[in-house]
Amino acid sequence: MTTISSEQATTRNGMRTFTIIWLGQLISFIGSGLTGFALGVWIYQTTGSITELSLITMFNVIPEIVFGPLVGPLVDRWNRRWVMILSDSGAALSTLAIVLLLLTGRLETWHIYIAVFVSSTFGSLQWPALMAAITQLVPKQQFGRAGGLLQIVRVGRVLISPLLAGVLIEVIQLQGVILIDFVTFLFALLTLLSIRIPDLQRTAEGQARKGSLLREAIYGWSYIWARPGLLILLIYITIASLLISVGPVLLTPLVLSFASPAALGTMISLSGIGYLVGSVVMSAWGGPQRRIQGVLGFMLLLGLMFTLSGLRASIPLITAGLFGAFFCLPIIVSSNQAIWQAKVAPDVQGRVFAIQEAIRLVPRPLVYLLIGPLADRVFEPLLAADGPLAGSVGRIIGVGPGRGIGFLFVSLGLFFMILAALAYLYPRLRLIEDELPDAVPEEPAQAGLSVPAVEGITTD
Repeated sequence: MTTISSEQATTRNGMRTFTIIWLGQLISFIGSGLTGFALGVWIYQTTGSITELSLITMFNVIPEIVFGPLVGPLVDRWNRRWVMILSDSGAALSTLAIVLLLLTGRLETWHIYIAVFVSSTFGSLQWPALMAAITQLVPKQQFGRAGGLLQIVRVGRVLISPLLAGVLIEVIQLQGVILIDFVTFLFALLTLLSIRIPDLQRTAEGQARKGSLLREAIYGWSYIWARPGLLILLIYITIASLLISVGPVLLTPLVLSFASPAALGTMISLSGIGYLVGSVVMSAWGGPQRRIQGVLGFMLLLGLMFTLSGLRASIPLITAGLFGAFFCLPIIVSSNQAIWQAKVAPDVQGRVFAIQEAIRLVPRPLVYLLIGPLADRVFEPLLAADGPLAGSVGRIIGVGPGRGIGFLFVSLGLFFMILAALAYLYPRLRLIEDELPDAVPEEPAQAGLSVPAVEGITTD
């Protein structure tokens, strides 16, 4: 008879608990994606305004930037299961409010903005709590695999939700789609209520830094600042993330300059499958043993894929390049997350992860404002038929409409590769896993499905 050690039992219980949470969040994220797509269609069909449609994105991002640093201390103070329950409950109530307004014929655009703002405010609690909970449930050798599974959650929202919503909105109308979203929130709540996340083992550092919300939020930044390796990694990932976010903005004008909207839609779907494949590979593989190699090595490959996407006005070539780039993304993200989860003390991870996310998002609106004029007024004229680079670069990648954007893709790809090479040459970043000791134990605390008799949102 095969005996199972207590460590193996703890690992199995933790992974089982994480899998249950993951399943609930996967279903919930798909539901949220359905509502997001359907509301966007409703606003555009009702108002005909792209500006009013784009405001949904703004009201979705602002709470994460403004409130993100402040929710971090709450994630560290409270039981993380109850933080996720609070997050899902708040989002569910805002979704229910939209349904009621719609059914009574009172729904207006500004109602949606408020609902999105409220939902995003509660949602800002979700990701830091979920990331920090992984540290309590999953052995640190499995952080990469857990990160890959979380990327599948995001794939569900981006890849599956639009396909389903496009069909469902015709069959059951907007109110039916939103009711499905509400049911997915209830499913996520039931999964969270069925499991237990162990209480945090407090460290001396975490206890010494207790205070007001503002003081603890500032400490999240201080923690990063005191560790040069983490600081440089954060700067590197922030720069890379900003530049990667440019891709989807430029993709539509790049492809429509020589192909049809149908071809664009097919290409986006095929490219998105690359993200799914990368997520599945990461969840099965777990990433390289040295996680910084997963960050820098696949960033180098991502740069090559970006360069490939801009070389020719060719649907197969662009699709192949973007498929490869999307394949690299979940491996980069999961490897980066695994480093932070291993190197940050568990009882301050909420603060640190919230600050990390806020810093990553703050510059993004500025990039969105600048990239359009940069493409229209600088890069496109450079590769016009009689442009300054028509006789040099134009001989390689072509000239005419869209070729300036293609050159921008090539330039971004080359920059990614140079940035990855320079980052590898910097010792504090290359040796981050050697120089900075792990802050989590080899095995997580005991976790299981049984819910304690008394448990709630309590402070320590």
